[in-house]
Amino acid sequence: MTDTENTLLEHIEIETGPEPRYSVIWMHGLGADGNDFVPVVPELQLGDFGPVRFIFPHAPVQPVTINNGMSMRAWYDIYMPDLVRREDEAGLRASQKAIEALIARENARGIPTKRIVLAGFSQGCAISLQTGLRHPEKLAGIIGLSGYLPLAAMAENERHPANQNTPIFLAHGTMDPVVAFERAQATLEALQKMNYDVRFKTYPMPHSVCLEEIHDIAAFLREVLK
Repeated sequence: MTDTENTLLEHIEIETGPEPRYSVIWMHGLGADGNDFVPVVPELQLGDFGPVRFIFPHAPVQPVTINNGMSMRAWYDIYMPDLVRREDEAGLRASQKAIEALIARENARGIPTKRIVLAGFSQGCAISLQTGLRHPEKLAGIIGLSGYLPLAAMAENERHPANQNTPIFLAHGTMDPVVAFERAQATLEALQKMNYDVRFKTYPMPHSVCLEEIHDIAAFLREVLK
């Protein structure tokens, strides 16, 4: 086992067929783990599309300030309910580095970055955007569900031109009590200001995922994985 494999995040892998041509790295939300989105794979109905490897990493366990310091799986600490006035920059960057290591491992297994999609829910959405905008090689796509753009003031200067034209799918529930809908709108506006190709979908739901959204994700994956 190499040093890279020794330091990789623990994760679950599901392949829709032998010798996958594409990879989707999908990050869970606060307090969940990689198992959270495993049931979505069959619902995407990509069986006829071509073999896809889904990777569901587990975030490290750490204390979360807003939850009275309780330890749980988290991609970074959260200090305040509005999520953005004070951010855990060190934690965000550490998780970005961990996801970049998973991308590199997929490259080493024969899947080029241009056939990799980053996806995430809530905190996982934040890490998907944090990593995707800065990654130095073009990704196939970025999916952000019920989340927001972290370190937004730094994104303009830190983003990498490799992913300027990478399609981004954003989805949010209009009744979300956890990540306020205004955070989704602010994320959309920030990405549009930077001239990203953003598809923005809303659903009449709380902080969750619905079947219509899953169908929209499947359509997006079929579009960007080539």
